[in-house]
Amino acid sequence: MENRSEQYFCHETAIVDSGTIIEAGVKIWHFSHIMSGAVIGADSVLGQNVYVGSRSVIGKKCKIQNNVSLYDDVILQDDVFCGPSCVFTNVINPRAFVERKNEYLKTLVLRGASIGANATIVCGVTLGQYSFIGAGSVVTGNIPDYSLVYGNPARQHGWVCRCGTKLDEHLLCSNCKSSYSKTDNGLILI
Repeated sequence: MENRSEQYFCHETAIVDSGTIIEAGVKIWHFSHIMSGAVIGADSVLGQNVYVGSRSVIGKKCKIQNNVSLYDDVILQDDVFCGPSCVFTNVINPRAFVERKNEYLKTLVLRGASIGANATIVCGVTLGQYSFIGAGSVVTGNIPDYSLVYGNPARQHGWVCRCGTKLDEHLLCSNCKSSYSKTDNGLILI
């Protein structure tokens, strides 16, 4: 796809390398850089100063806020929210003088997950669907579906509904009235 298209909006200060796949309705704002090979799903919005690596995938209807870098092997499914300045890593033991590009670890963020501002996601983890990562958290392990986690290191402090409301002790949502049941992978909507 060419750098500028009528199918998506790209601010004049953003750089979109040739060889990207950008679907209709995408908005790319000031000073962002999309590397060749990156994939961005329909209706996603990338804020100011967002970097997308060549092996990164952004699903449909994602919102990537300002100052977020999605390095190679970071995969976001549909409807993911990345808060301002949240951080993804791609190698577990970086050294400036040691080349480790063949050691990148895949990070998978499942459908509907939200990551708060300034949270750090250490590479090689999976964030469960509709999970909610609190602002400033440091995630070092896999996060179950619908879980609410925060802190350094991030620990679970309850469950959240698909709508983002914290669930009560009976796993009921006070906002949309949805009900959930526990499984080995987190919660499921009933």
